[in-house]
Amino acid sequence: MNIEPNRGTPDPFYRRLVTISIMLATFMLLWTLLPAIESLWVPSEGQLRTVTARGDLAADEQSTIELFEKSRGSVVFISTAALVRDAWTRNVFAVPRGNGSGFIWDDAGHVVTNYHVIENASGATVKLADGRDYKASLIGASPAHDIAVLRIGVGFKRPPPVPVGTSHDLKVGQKVFAIGNPFGLDWTLTNGIISALDRSLAGNIGPPIEHLIQTDAAINPGNSGGPLLDSAGRLIGINTAIYSPSGASAGIGFAVPVDTVMRVVPQLIKNGKYIRPALGIETDEKINERLNTVTGTKGVVVLRVQPGSAAEKAGLKAVTRTSQGMRLGDTIVAINGKDIYTVSQLLARLDDHKVGDVIQLTVMHQGEKRDLTVTLQPGN
Repeated sequence: MNIEPNRGTPDPFYRRLVTISIMLATFMLLWTLLPAIESLWVPSEGQLRTVTARGDLAADEQSTIELFEKSRGSVVFISTAALVRDAWTRNVFAVPRGNGSGFIWDDAGHVVTNYHVIENASGATVKLADGRDYKASLIGASPAHDIAVLRIGVGFKRPPPVPVGTSHDLKVGQKVFAIGNPFGLDWTLTNGIISALDRSLAGNIGPPIEHLIQTDAAINPGNSGGPLLDSAGRLIGINTAIYSPSGASAGIGFAVPVDTVMRVVPQLIKNGKYIRPALGIETDEKINERLNTVTGTKGVVVLRVQPGSAAEKAGLKAVTRTSQGMRLGDTIVAINGKDIYTVSQLLARLDDHKVGDVIQLTVMHQGEKRDLTVTLQPGN
């Protein structure tokens, strides 16, 4: 009897196993050949790429580039040095102290910067945008405004002064541009907007600096003293400070407004110092706060009127002592219709004027309000 071999259908499990094995082998083969296949479509090393045409720059880009190129030559790099004495040899030598920025003010070689840039320095060097260096001399300074004026002797190819604008008509939201030397990275441009106006910032010496411009344009150490420009390239302020716990830009920078610069700088050039307009009275911030709290008044209490002063001629009355105690005289509550609450505000309002200007004081005296006309005199 003949026995036929079993020719039935193979087990499905083995068929799947064979299929998976073939697929895995095929995948491994393709993976091995992938670089060779990819090279058929990818350019070989060293093959030149086609340059894509840029087209015209946007209008705002063109205007920003033009502003920087026109203004760059008017901005300077200021490095300062301090004298130190060697404890062993007793020799005196200069060591680098810091750096900042500044800008050309006029054709006479005057350079405007922040006072704190050159404070306590024994010397300063001004570097122009074309690479020339000049030793600078200090012409004058006003610590209360954080403004200083240097002078360099540029004999030829004098850089142009920065065009001067105005700050009293600035609006929040305007575009602004700052040029300076942050962290020693010379001639750097940053931009932003005016974030707020009429800010107050505590000064190193004297009362707070008033009327500051607040901007979100990046301002870092080294930008101090550089110009803040409007979109027309006009000077509208001097970059002076940043608000940042880390010491780097946090989007809150401050600039001394150009209207203040225009009052202070000419006096520094002419007299070497700034002469504040004054009334000829004596006040004190802390005493004023206590008296306002006790009496419920709002304003600046006149503690003393200087003999022969503008205040005496105008009829201002000071605090007097009686057998019953102290009697208040006049309390200044407004200047030219603008309210006054603190001594700092009084000084800031007076500083908006110059010696010889006639202003109107509104004062309270024993519950009655009256107006006085005062001609401002030179302060101390």
